[in-house]
Amino acid sequence: MPRLDFWYEFASTYSYLAAMRIAPLAKEAGVEVRWRPFLLGPIFKAQGMETSPFNIYPLKGKYMWRDMARWSELLKLPEFVPPKTFPAHPLGASRVALALDDAARPDFTRAIYQAEFNEGKDIADAATIGEVLKKLGFDAAAVIAKGGEPAVKDKLRANTEEAAKLDIFGAPNFVTADGELFWGNDRLEQALAWARKH
Repeated sequence: MPRLDFWYEFASTYSYLAAMRIAPLAKEAGVEVRWRPFLLGPIFKAQGMETSPFNIYPLKGKYMWRDMARWSELLKLPEFVPPKTFPAHPLGASRVALALDDAARPDFTRAIYQAEFNEGKDIADAATIGEVLKKLGFDAAAVIAKGGEPAVKDKLRANTEEAAKLDIFGAPNFVTADGELFWGNDRLEQALAWARKH
């Protein structure tokens, strides 16, 4: 089966959109998706940025918030709620995503995005992560503890380093088995078509 790596960041608004729509599109295309959380902070710092470009360039940020509302309406998603802190601090959620197995990661990812961008919750708060895990039927304390283990921390670090080596500079990104990189939620369909063809 053709494969596509879905590189996403929990603080990324456009990653949220991609996460909410990738599964049915990939199934229809016959493409396997690997969910690859990583951290944008180190990548932005390497580019000389201390925060999101949407904060650095206010007009770009203003456009993004409006665009998110339009996309949410188009995709029939719940009302988009800008988080109180942007970008959010994604470290804990990213580690927990990697503490879960591959089959559980998509549901957790979508649920964290919904808590962040639909319910206005702080995903840096362990209580928010715990609530999400409990709703999905997990032992929240055990999974959060596993997310703090050295092996999981190393895995997130390795994912972020791999993303940098792939020349990823934002999120979301979709990378095909032959190394083709597609940046942005609006490139998802193109990435799936490429993955299937190549």
